Amino acid sequence: METIGIENLGSTPPLDTLAMAKYLRQHGYTKEQAEGQVELLKHVVDSNLATKTDLKELEYRMTIKLGAIVAAIVGFFAVIDKIF
Repeated sequence: METIGIENLGSTPPLDTLAMAKYLRQHGYTKEQAEGQVELLKHVVDSNLATKTDLKELEYRMTIKLGAIVAAIVGFFAVIDKIF
């Protein structure tokens, strides 16, 4: 089975559905089969990939959580320092 890579499909982000359908047609799929496969893949990709906005929001949340952890550790050592 041949691997479909960016070099085979073009580099138009995020998903070049026309090139994918063309590839499938060239490899024996009917027009309806190719379009159905591409539509299914597009749905799966669109519903499962993180966007840049998703990643920025995650980065922000992780930064907040890391700050809280650092504050807790500093507070813990401050209490330990006063006790001993």
